[in-house]
Amino acid sequence: MAVSDIVKQYEDEQGNVYYKMKTHDIRVQATQTLGLAPVITYWMGEKEITDDIRSLRFSPRAPSSYIQDYDEFQTMLYAKEQRAINELYEKMSIKPKNMSSGKQIVWSFFVIVIAMLPLFIAIWWFK
Repeated sequence: MAVSDIVKQYEDEQGNVYYKMKTHDIRVQATQTLGLAPVITYWMGEKEITDDIRSLRFSPRAPSSYIQDYDEFQTMLYAKEQRAINELYEKMSIKPKNMSSGKQIVWSFFVIVIAMLPLFIAIWWFK
């Protein structure tokens, strides 16, 4: 019996009822909107389950107290969230890819010089 889209109720031979996560195959997607923080959405197949994850996480009763594999699920979800956020920031970054670390340091130096150029010109102009 399914309790929600992500939690399923099981019953053993003795009649004891316990709960487990329905699946650990959840896709986490991070997107950037107008705010500073990324928006994280959760998908199970083609169905968005963001509200289910949030209601489970922020429920008054701790999910780990009644869901058997919640700790493993939470660990897996945290790793996927971090990966999605890192992929988003790598996509938005102006840092050059496929460069050695020495070349990246030189690149960073020139980016700082270019960013400071208007300040240098303004100081020189008003002397």
